[in-house]
Amino acid sequence: MTEDYAARVHGNTIPKRHVDEFLSTGLPRGAGNCATSHHDAAPARRHRQQRRWATQIVLIHELAHRTCAERGLAPPSDVLPMQLLTIPETDVADLGSIVAAALAHSPAARALLEDLEREQEVGETAVRDYYDRNRDRFLTPEALRRGVDPFTAAEPSDVAPYDDVRDDIEQQLRRAATRRAFFNWLDQAREDVEYATGHEHPGDPSHPDHEHRH
Repeated sequence: MTEDYAARVHGNTIPKRHVDEFLSTGLPRGAGNCATSHHDAAPARRHRQQRRWATQIVLIHELAHRTCAERGLAPPSDVLPMQLLTIPETDVADLGSIVAAALAHSPAARALLEDLEREQEVGETAVRDYYDRNRDRFLTPEALRRGVDPFTAAEPSDVAPYDDVRDDIEQQLRRAATRRAFFNWLDQAREDVEYATGHEHPGDPSHPDHEHRH
């Protein structure tokens, strides 16, 4: 019998129709991934990669929704938004197109990310260490106008005071830690996923069209 699911994890299935519904709206602009950037690829191959890519978005939404329930978070919308969204290229570069698209489309994924962020602790030592090791990132506008750069010895007055930039550094470090936590969660959540034929991860080398370009 033909499989009627796109993926199955822990006995729960994700129907193929969920992936088809997501694809029916078109692909998000700005994704920049293997599903949208290979316009020179054969149409059949491109369609297969789009389907595999979309499967990941729907899968992450479903996994995040279940994790939110396990964490006792207020239940996000059960329905994956189907409107066509523009995904910032900076998010694609930082997160990869699959995760960037999942966070853009899935309220559950965003709720989980926010919950993970609340768990991250950034100590004063880490913030100060980042400042001391990256002084070139905190050059004042006046120093930059004079041509001071990372390869030029800067005077103490050329660098913004620690207290002026401390909160921004802490926020950056917490954001990075949150993203690492999200990726760790996703790696574990996808460990036991079984994909139906034609819905494998687009970077899976076991199928001939695999692409590991996010």
